[in-house]
Amino acid sequence: MSDKILIVEDEVRIVRTLRLYLEQAGFAVTAVHTGSEAIPAFRQERPSLVLLDLNLPGQDGLDVCRSLRRLGDVPIIMLTARTEEMDRLIGLELGADDYISKPFSPREVVARVRAVLRRTQGQLNHNQTLQAGVLQIDLAAYRAWAAGRLLDLTQTEFELLATLMRHKGHVMSRAQLLEAVQGVAFEELERAIDQHIKNVRRKLKEAVGDVAIINTIYGVGYRLDEVELPHA
Repeated sequence: MSDKILIVEDEVRIVRTLRLYLEQAGFAVTAVHTGSEAIPAFRQERPSLVLLDLNLPGQDGLDVCRSLRRLGDVPIIMLTARTEEMDRLIGLELGADDYISKPFSPREVVARVRAVLRRTQGQLNHNQTLQAGVLQIDLAAYRAWAAGRLLDLTQTEFELLATLMRHKGHVMSRAQLLEAVQGVAFEELERAIDQHIKNVRRKLKEAVGDVAIINTIYGVGYRLDEVELPHA
């Protein structure tokens, strides 16, 4: 059965082009043109992935992203104008998995869709548990804990934390992290890793307090250190 892609985009020309390339790549495509149509279409179609434009008439893309995240962990790729950097960052904070700046190559969109689906549909080895100090990840259950507290992670955040844990004690560049969690590395997306790291750090802090677990190595990348909490 083909993976279903829901496109939420008000520009008919873009929808027509994306539909053509995605269907040629073997995907089933449904498209709506306003934010208010997105959630009913999502409930009806239950797509494998959503391509979501930020600049929509009526209910904007950020509101749609919030609503989708309340409904579950469906992968979301945002389609944005280059001038909307702040909106892109907000979208990543809300749990979007990727973003693509307009104008874009439809072939790039297909590559990104395939990459996100590969990692969200179980390309990890799901027969192991990762442990690094206070952190534990169950790859089969797609769950992560910090000091015994379950972390509420998006799929991208989970994959990112798992990648860092596999390479604990070693510095991973942004490009390496992108390639590991998405299957492809595009230079413009390297800044997105910073936002995902920020989200993971915030959630770790909520669980274990202000403990340096993921450290920035300036000019290089990030390193996850094995940290144990002192016993009370």
